[in-house]
Amino acid sequence: MKKVAILGSGAWGTTLGQVLIDSGQQVLIWGRNKKVVREINRRHSNRRFLKGIDLPKELKATTDIKAVLEFADVIVLAIPAQTLRENLESWKGFFPTDLPIISTLKGIEVETQLRMTEIAQEILGADKSRFGLITGPNLANEIITRQPAGAVVASENPEIIKIMQEIFSTNYFRIYPSTDLIGCEFAGAAKSVIALAVGIAVGMGYGENTQGLMITRGLSEVARLGEAYGANPLTFLGLAGIGDLVASAQSPLSRNRSFGEVLGKSGSIVKARAQVVKTVEGVYSAGAMLELAHRVGVEAPIIEAVSDVVAGTLTPKDAMANLMKVSIRAEI
Repeated sequence: MKKVAILGSGAWGTTLGQVLIDSGQQVLIWGRNKKVVREINRRHSNRRFLKGIDLPKELKATTDIKAVLEFADVIVLAIPAQTLRENLESWKGFFPTDLPIISTLKGIEVETQLRMTEIAQEILGADKSRFGLITGPNLANEIITRQPAGAVVASENPEIIKIMQEIFSTNYFRIYPSTDLIGCEFAGAAKSVIALAVGIAVGMGYGENTQGLMITRGLSEVARLGEAYGANPLTFLGLAGIGDLVASAQSPLSRNRSFGEVLGKSGSIVKARAQVVKTVEGVYSAGAMLELAHRVGVEAPIIEAVSDVVAGTLTPKDAMANLMKVSIRAEI
């Protein structure tokens, strides 16, 4: 049995808490919101993020970040991606760097274009061998009801991979190992952008053919970009790549897909933001992914189109028209 600290009391952090309890671990969640923490402890629920769900009574939470870090054998990062730097800067004075540090975050930092584990390494000064990642087609509202699902755990350290497989595996959650941390992080960040593109197309009234085009050509862009930064292109054909992308692009539970639909219907990023107040990672990651593509000379027209639309420099209609004018090369 491991003592696992989950930093983040949102839908995914809470869901992973249940997964870990089901696998026989001891879990303590850190959350900033006192009402959410109190509800997890007293009512065994988290109605703000997971309505209608009864949580295991063994699942505990606290607002005391020092206490949760002192408790831990393993640390899981489950806070919003764009808040990682700010939070780690405030915690680094007492954050243990000799424990496994597992990221669940899917995004690229807007200002620096760094991956999430790169940010953590930079701020904490921990060796990269301490870091792992869990990713894949993991919609919290499905996994919290124990529907069959799978994920990839990635690290450059075989021992960290082994620990992640042991603590996350249950009879409904299958865990597959990978040593391609770079590829898995790129896949998770980029799928948000491509799912946003699919949502925009749906909002504009386009059907399955257009969605299939966006998913497959978007995946091709992401794979080329990841490979340019050292990823294994085969990673993008697995759960971390196409698996996560299909789930996010096709599901109404996906924030990126849902926001994209609103954006496609309204034709305005301002109107879409007014209607959807939740964090939509693809909105933040699009420009960062495009900057990464420009640095290495990788053409990424779908990522560029999404970046322009969320920046307000192109309407969805004009962006789609531009995509259909892109010069055609060999598909593969």
